[in-house]
Amino acid sequence: MLLCRRACARSAAAAAAVSRPPLLLSFPRRRVSASALASAAAAQAATPAAAGPAASPSASAGPDAADAHLGALASFLAACAVPAQNAQPLSCQSPSSWADTVAAAEALVDKHGSPVRAASDLLGADLSLLTSNIRRLLGSDHPVLHSIASYYFSSTGGKHIRPILVLLIAHATAPIARQSPSRSTLSSQGVDDPISRQATVQFAARSDKEASEVLAAQRRLAEITEMIHTASLLHDDVIDASLTRRALPTVNATHGNKMAVLAGDFLLARASVALARLRNVEVVELLSTVISDLVEGEFMQLRNSLLRRGSASIPPAGDGDTASASVADAEKFFGNTSLAPLNIPRQFESDSSNARFEYYLSKTFLKTASLIANSCRASAILGGCDEVVADAAYRYGRSLGLAFQVVDDLLDFTVSADEMGKPVNADVKLGIATAPVLYAACEFPELDGAIERNFKQDGDDALFAPHLQAIKLVHASSGISKSRNLAAAYCADAVDAISVLPDSEAKAILILLTKTVLTRKS
Repeated sequence: MLLCRRACARSAAAAAAVSRPPLLLSFPRRRVSASALASAAAAQAATPAAAGPAASPSASAGPDAADAHLGALASFLAACAVPAQNAQPLSCQSPSSWADTVAAAEALVDKHGSPVRAASDLLGADLSLLTSNIRRLLGSDHPVLHSIASYYFSSTGGKHIRPILVLLIAHATAPIARQSPSRSTLSSQGVDDPISRQATVQFAARSDKEASEVLAAQRRLAEITEMIHTASLLHDDVIDASLTRRALPTVNATHGNKMAVLAGDFLLARASVALARLRNVEVVELLSTVISDLVEGEFMQLRNSLLRRGSASIPPAGDGDTASASVADAEKFFGNTSLAPLNIPRQFESDSSNARFEYYLSKTFLKTASLIANSCRASAILGGCDEVVADAAYRYGRSLGLAFQVVDDLLDFTVSADEMGKPVNADVKLGIATAPVLYAACEFPELDGAIERNFKQDGDDALFAPHLQAIKLVHASSGISKSRNLAAAYCADAVDAISVLPDSEAKAILILLTKTVLTRKS
């Protein structure tokens, strides 16, 4: 099967103008098309990256190969791109490319050495006190439960990307929402206060500093976001029977499945109490939707596997076949709206391949991007932002979240377990087909049968060995490079989304994080 070179050209209206205070830096604003991203990649290949680690584009390439890969990505996207329609600049400034925008952002935060370092310096105590404040939220009369629930918060691992994004959105939107009547007025004490006199959960005193732009409610939201994410990790490790996470034994490996599930439930329960005390109904709905999405996404992954195995215990949503069920499940959440980014060639010749890929994107949104997207929107809402800005924050989080997971899926084929901090080639072993495999199947149709069997039929076990047939076919194909192209297009969409925000150091870091996501190795 050949990948069709036709991409759907979809137009989008320019975001409503937002009044801006004096600018710290003049960023170019425009809709970022794939062709713009291609020129960005060419510039990136010509000039070594100033921030962020380089990711190995293939198992055989060294860590310095990312720039060379981005050059190849440039020519691929330039050949396949369909120009964005109505792509007008959002201001009177001269249009420029994604590369120009990233370069301008790098110039502002270059003194920090990396976007993550820059975020740490900008966010200061708001970030440094994150884990200690979370441990205070987990106070329990059951020492063992408290110890297990705090397990990942006591280690040095974890990127904290979700709370960082919540806090950065808070900083980036503060100038345009500072006088809003809907801006949260809760104090540090107020976010701890019970609503009901019958509430029995009491939170210990927290360490807070009020000097920053970040509101107490937004700081608490960052903590809630990390708690929900960590709870999902505890549950995922049980479902996937994972034994390591962040280079440490998983909770299920050290304490057993029952305690791991209970610890995850406890985290979600405490996060829900803290969420209610924010006293914002829309934010409660957004984060409750996230928890529902996490379960639905995991079920989509499990259900699709059982459908392919012909399990009678999980009835298909469509007319009985996997493709129909995939379409039905995807349309349940997203209707006929594709989650694919603008101007990326992703359509396949067969309907079943198209349905399979759309199913993958839908599951990826529910399991990974929903939390990032909805927490970014919630941060803007708590800050008092209007609908235009809240939507921009959501779109940024959705696109960055999808890019993050696509990169995670390709790293499963390109880095070692030591680099990842968890087992690699895990998805194939679990019978899960991710973007690199789905793209590879277009060039090697023999993978289709293995995908439909979840790599579980007799004889498929040999495919799990790192250097044998299935993984060899992925590396022999353009599946990894096409997956990186997909992630790059999502990153361009993310940068475009926040073009409505006033220029600031926080916005610059948000822009640079798209590059960091694209080039990370763990």
